[in-house]
Amino acid sequence: MQLFHHPYSLDSQKVRLALEEKGVDYTSHRLNPITGKNMDPSFFRVNPSAKLPVFQNGSQIIFNTIEMIQYIERIANVSSSGDSNKVDDIEVNKWMKKIQGWNSNIFTMSHIPEKYRLFVSKFVRRVVIARMAESPDIANAYHLKLKEAYEREEQLKDSDVLNSSEEHLVELLDEVEKQLSEKAYVVGDEYTMADAMFIPVLALIELLELEDKYILVRPRIAEYWKVAKLRPSYNTVIGKYFSGWRKYRTLSKTWFFLRIRSILRRY
Repeated sequence: MQLFHHPYSLDSQKVRLALEEKGVDYTSHRLNPITGKNMDPSFFRVNPSAKLPVFQNGSQIIFNTIEMIQYIERIANVSSSGDSNKVDDIEVNKWMKKIQGWNSNIFTMSHIPEKYRLFVSKFVRRVVIARMAESPDIANAYHLKLKEAYEREEQLKDSDVLNSSEEHLVELLDEVEKQLSEKAYVVGDEYTMADAMFIPVLALIELLELEDKYILVRPRIAEYWKVAKLRPSYNTVIGKYFSGWRKYRTLSKTWFFLRIRSILRRY
């Protein structure tokens, strides 16, 4: 089994947490979306959306995050000869869809300093243009990615779009806070795949240094977050890249790469 992913990708974190928690072995392929590696023709031909992650097991390729996690859980259940609880499955799937319903892209980019966001956006657009010239047979697909990039920049100027994204996040956090008044985890007293999907949301909030506004004001989520960060899967998937000083190392390496490539005009 192969996973094409990157630590910067929220959905990649969700799938990797599922893999780590279920103890499923896989081959890791890292494609940094900020440097445009997900635009390389070999990957783009298979996945014209260029979105991460992509899960492959033999000839089967899965692009949908929830479907990947459900597939991983089925593999784990078969391996352990375990029987799943159908009632719990229904509740877990409901929460997985609810968590996945919040699109983090607009929220994330709106909280990145404009000069960095515009620099990265311009770099990625140049990567797309360069790949378009290299692979004219899929130029139309690359053109669509350029169009998406320009449309996203317009969305970031729309206060209604920004407010809607934040309101959706607040609604999700409030619902989880209510859940945690009766349960240790999102769905019950045991860690489920709903937690594998929710924990990266909290990690993103902390990475953007917004925990005071969104996490600490919700005491049950704040306690849940402390416990979640103690899990080995968290350290493997998120902590080793973004906890404490590590986030500065991770981000500075990418920033240095972008600056050098821009100076050399190597896209």
